[in-house]
Amino acid sequence: MNHKVTFIPGDGVGPELSEAARRCIDAVCAKTGTAVEWEVFDAGIDVVEKYGTALPEHVLASIRKNRVALKGPITTPIGTGMRSVNVELRKALELYACLRPCRSYKGVRSRYSDVDLVIVRENTEDLYAGVEFENETPESRKVIDLVNSFSNPKKQIRRDSAISIKPISKFGSERIVRFAFEYALKNKRKKVTCIHKANIMKATDGLFLAVARQVAEKYAGRVAFEDRIVDNICMQLVQRPEEYDVLVLPNLYGDIISDLCAGLVGGLGLAPGANIGDSVAVFEATHGSAPKYKGLNKVNPTAMILSGMLMLRHLGEHGAAGMLEDAVKRVISDGISVTYDMKSDRNDPTAVGTREMADAIIKALR
Repeated sequence: MNHKVTFIPGDGVGPELSEAARRCIDAVCAKTGTAVEWEVFDAGIDVVEKYGTALPEHVLASIRKNRVALKGPITTPIGTGMRSVNVELRKALELYACLRPCRSYKGVRSRYSDVDLVIVRENTEDLYAGVEFENETPESRKVIDLVNSFSNPKKQIRRDSAISIKPISKFGSERIVRFAFEYALKNKRKKVTCIHKANIMKATDGLFLAVARQVAEKYAGRVAFEDRIVDNICMQLVQRPEEYDVLVLPNLYGDIISDLCAGLVGGLGLAPGANIGDSVAVFEATHGSAPKYKGLNKVNPTAMILSGMLMLRHLGEHGAAGMLEDAVKRVISDGISVTYDMKSDRNDPTAVGTREMADAIIKALR
């Protein structure tokens, strides 16, 4: 079958990693009779001077048209500067579900060998909605005065505070929880766990939990349901990750817990991801752009290649996706043609580069 996909190389190490993934996808498609046509567009800090924005409209138009994109990591400045391209991309395309599988692979250095978790993170609400007010500005003072006017005198906000609003809607909560249950059914998963802090944030997280319980009733007898407080689940995931399956979380907790789960299986270099809406899906590694490694042919391409595997599954190319994942497993298990971070000694001179690991995966395709 023929598929047209928007390809965004990214910046920092993004172009190296995304090209490694594209080569692996092209190779497995050639073996399975699948055709992927790539529509290449740049986004990120490298295009700001040319287009006046890190996320040009023609890039969004291509993704909307093709409905599927593979994106390399893009740099997000910390503290000041432009807002995250990743966040803006999710908002512009209404990619409300962030999907992050975390699975153990034989040969990876880890304290665990039986982890198989799926993080389903709400993408559009919570503190990451970006509704913020800098401290000691007219806007923040208006917000503080309004809140203080009807708050308990013991809960007054200091006037020199910065303010961030945490919106959690019934609509957003319902669709992300439903997504988690539908994913569980489609992929033969047994349980969905709702993560929250409803014991403290009774209005926002309380709503998320209440909606999750309502949605869960519709799947009773088909998918099990439970809930956990976010700090407690952090401890439990470290102690006994095998007890959990699909985790559904609000935005901020999802960002944090997905990194924790990636650590259980060997790190972000092995953690693929997808951002999915009702009509569009963008596939990308969960890690950042690591600008200091740019051009060094050093960074592990596994997360990006496995994101391509998720993309193939999304396109219905299950045979190609399975073949690609099997090839990745073989290369990791052999432990020979892998990058430095996957060696028992990170200074091991036998470690290979990004391109060479991709070459080994292509060679391992069967």
